[in-house]
Amino acid sequence: MVYIRAKKVKGDQYLYLVKSIWDSKKNTSRQEIVKYLGKASEVIKDDIPVEYQDNPKILSVLAGHNPEDIKKREEASRKSRKQLYKKLTDGDIQSCVQIYKYYIKIFNSTDFFDKILRPVMHQIGDDWAHNKISIATEHVASNVAQTLVKIIMDEANTSGNKKKILLCVPVGEEHHLGCDVIETYLTSKGYKVFNMGTSIPTESILHFIDDKNPELVMVSITLEDNLKAGQRLIKKIKESFKIPIIVGGYALEQEKIPNFDAEIFANLSLDQLPKIIRTTIS
Repeated sequence: MVYIRAKKVKGDQYLYLVKSIWDSKKNTSRQEIVKYLGKASEVIKDDIPVEYQDNPKILSVLAGHNPEDIKKREEASRKSRKQLYKKLTDGDIQSCVQIYKYYIKIFNSTDFFDKILRPVMHQIGDDWAHNKISIATEHVASNVAQTLVKIIMDEANTSGNKKKILLCVPVGEEHHLGCDVIETYLTSKGYKVFNMGTSIPTESILHFIDDKNPELVMVSITLEDNLKAGQRLIKKIKESFKIPIIVGGYALEQEKIPNFDAEIFANLSLDQLPKIIRTTIS
């Protein structure tokens, strides 16, 4: 584990990049300094060794100590959201890929999904709902976004042998971008992910669970019209299997599905998912 440690000297904070190493002889862990970073208010991402620059916890610590870095992040995020909105609605996948590559040079892919793609897709959905853009434009943007996620997914690290997770949607739910984003992120963390993002009959999902034995089911619901179908799907799974279920998506930001005890998430950051998964299936 690598993290940043702060030390106060004469009123100023100084940062060190350290890692924990297990000492089997003493049966304890010890800290080893990877790099001295310097005065906290002056440390930037480029001061971090390249192999650790995408660590969201390290970047978060840097932002907390460096006001200029926070300002730069906010400005870069605002600019990237504006650009991505335009290129998605224009149907320009190549420019979307370039926006992604530019952004992760400064931050990381988790921040791109959480702070750029998700709010942009919410804005596109809201603009369509309020007749600011046409349904055709909304479909173009959604299709380009799904292609973008697929490109990012193909670059993800798929090594690892962690728990098996099934991602699915209820009957009638045609929006699967949320499943694609979660698949990309969890796959990069080493989880074995079965993404059944396309709407299929509930019985087919039950047969798949019986065949593949995932340790966790995650149900994504985007449209409020599909909440009842989601409730029926969850009820059927719970009747047939003793398996944890997590349900979330855009439809649950304002609504709650009554009469079931699965954990609900809607507005969580992606880097919180592994902790929730470990807690849910422990």
